[in-house]
Amino acid sequence: MDTLETFYAVALTRVSGINLANLLQLYRRLGSATAVMEHRNDIRDVMPEASPLLVSTLKDTEEAMKRAEEELKYNAAHGIETLCMSNPRYPQRLLQCDDAPLVVYYRGCADLNPRHAVCMVGTRQCTTYGQDLVRRFCSDLQRLCPDVLIISGLAYGIDITAHRQALAHGFDTVAVLAHGQDSLYPSMHRETAGKMVSQGGLLTEFMTQTRPDKRNFVQRNRIVAGMSDACIVVESGIKGGSLITAGISRSYDREVFAFPGAVNWPQSEGCNQLIRNNEAALITSAGDFVTAMGWDDDLRLSDARQKGIERNLFPTLSADEQTIADVLHKHNDLQVNMLSAQSGLPIARLTALLFEMEMKGIVKTLAGGAYHLLE
Repeated sequence: MDTLETFYAVALTRVSGINLANLLQLYRRLGSATAVMEHRNDIRDVMPEASPLLVSTLKDTEEAMKRAEEELKYNAAHGIETLCMSNPRYPQRLLQCDDAPLVVYYRGCADLNPRHAVCMVGTRQCTTYGQDLVRRFCSDLQRLCPDVLIISGLAYGIDITAHRQALAHGFDTVAVLAHGQDSLYPSMHRETAGKMVSQGGLLTEFMTQTRPDKRNFVQRNRIVAGMSDACIVVESGIKGGSLITAGISRSYDREVFAFPGAVNWPQSEGCNQLIRNNEAALITSAGDFVTAMGWDDDLRLSDARQKGIERNLFPTLSADEQTIADVLHKHNDLQVNMLSAQSGLPIARLTALLFEMEMKGIVKTLAGGAYHLLE
């Protein structure tokens, strides 16, 4: 990976006076952090409408670059990956979001661009009922659709229950933190976090020396939502972070689901409200969820493979299927995240199309999750 691009991307996040929206506008206009930094002294040549504040701000990047150098040294010494948007290991689903972080810091082993990803969120004051829902969901999901990354926020209650049950049932699980990688909050979850590094990971957009301030938790919720194909709210009060995450998920065109609870039960008021207002689909089991997402295709495909798939020698392709075939014809054996980037198709839509193409005998999956076009 281009180390200079990574360095400049980190430095840009530390330039005071540039908010995230302006930073992303700059990045997307010029195409890279390197290009932004190379034009920092003549930004109006490439962006004539740049404000006087932006012009003056970009000319003062010395401290930002010093801080970036310190961060990258720390990360290299502690096994932390610095992933900027151009890195193929950066969570590709986030690229579909208008407020994606320019850089994320990751410690772990899980693929951040899996075939399926879901976030499970809920109240910190969860009940035994909520914990049992998560346990049964993970147990059934392991049988129905085992290739799923489970994402949450490592908080008390439903979050930590989701992580622990994911670990117990063999799922990779990633926590999105509200602080830097040099600390852990809450510290009581350190043992679970340690296990996740070898069966999932810890991810954050915040640099080291960042405290877990209240606003950071709200900010990190967009990453929890953006990295996922769907959001599941297990238990929630009438207000809370899980409802914020559900709302962000809807704004990103992600599917939102909620488990219902007893009427007037404080921990279920938020879920019941989501369902009542048609802001979330009601589910009572992993089976409901897998069917609603169309992920039961995995089981049908497995059965078809066992019986043997007879290739259709003259398949009829839809426009989107033809796009996928054209991309694979030029660059064969691509993983889903790269296929999504090159075809312009969202990952959730892409996986459904790839299933149909595999059933038609047009593509096949290779070890490591890459897709191969059968000529």
